[in-house]
Amino acid sequence: MTDKLDFIREDVENLKEQGLFINIRTMGSPADAWMIVDGRRVLNFCTNNYLGLANHPKMKEAAKRAIDEWGVGPAAVRSIAGTQALHLQLERRLAEFKEVEDALYVQSGFCANQAAIPPLVGREDVIFSDRLNHASIIDGCRLSRATIVVYEHCDPADAEAKIKEHLPNYRRGLLVTDGVFSMDGDIAPLDRLYEVAEKYGVITMVDDAHGEGVLGGGRGIVHHFGLHGKFDVEIGTLSKAFGVVGGVIAGRKLIVDYLRQKARPFLFSSAVTPADTAACLAAVDLLEESEELVNRLWENTRYFKAGMKELGFDTGRTETPIVPVMLGEAPLAREFSRRLFEEGVFAMALGFPTVPHGQARIRVMNTAAHSRQDLDIGLAAFEKVGRELGVI
Repeated sequence: MTDKLDFIREDVENLKEQGLFINIRTMGSPADAWMIVDGRRVLNFCTNNYLGLANHPKMKEAAKRAIDEWGVGPAAVRSIAGTQALHLQLERRLAEFKEVEDALYVQSGFCANQAAIPPLVGREDVIFSDRLNHASIIDGCRLSRATIVVYEHCDPADAEAKIKEHLPNYRRGLLVTDGVFSMDGDIAPLDRLYEVAEKYGVITMVDDAHGEGVLGGGRGIVHHFGLHGKFDVEIGTLSKAFGVVGGVIAGRKLIVDYLRQKARPFLFSSAVTPADTAACLAAVDLLEESEELVNRLWENTRYFKAGMKELGFDTGRTETPIVPVMLGEAPLAREFSRRLFEEGVFAMALGFPTVPHGQARIRVMNTAAHSRQDLDIGLAAFEKVGRELGVI
């Protein structure tokens, strides 16, 4: 008799044979420039801790104080009994920081996309989505049940052509794009996309997960392009440059107020903890006080990219601290990652379905926490493994 779970066993074996099975490593220390991973001290090129805030003393102290004052959790969804004064304070501060009318704090960046998209568009509507948008955007679009029209990556001309062709057949349209694309490190041409969307009366939405704390002096991609107050919806995460957890939906007050009534992750999932919320507030304080960490991040980025280019590595089309080291096939990328780990460098391989077939890579995440010596150690490890494997 056939076991009802045989299909899972077969799929797992296929993933292993194709070099696509993910072996999840275990962290034994806080996220920082150096970490304990699987019991070994290694240089960390993996986390999205752009500004080094995940283990910052001021962040930890803020979280500790919040636990003493507010306890460990709200124990309710925000629309019933879970909204604490801390949540409202963070929303006000984030709106001021991003120079928008209002902001809504939710459990994660992934939740933010699922919260924002379905209330704005439905079966009678159409979404224009960049071909390389993040999975959270894709899932939010699917949940809306709107028609999804994909335009070519970072191509405003194709976006306009698709809008002209499809918009007349629907009630309304939404254009949604990542700001910084997490796998390639390139930046959406937000100014030109905005012009196209405004021309046809299409709602505009950008996911700034990898732009906050990085672009626009830390305020993100909308600020980078001078569009603050113009874009309808900005989605953000507090788990990357902010170093904590949570998501934010920012933009026009009318939209944010509407989402407080309609966004299902907001209405049906418990509020973020006081400790996390207070730590996020501390991150806003640090970013408003000085751009020193943002500047250091970019100094490190320029140094590392120049070193990789000199060694002969293909780093794709990156324009940000995200540095993809393009290797092609998943088995090679996984072997490269394994060898780097042996050399004391933690940099994970990324393959399908995270990236398309044939575009497997090592993704290096630069941070302000790295010293120049750290980067030199990383470059030396890449050079050694690259020569051993015939990549350079």
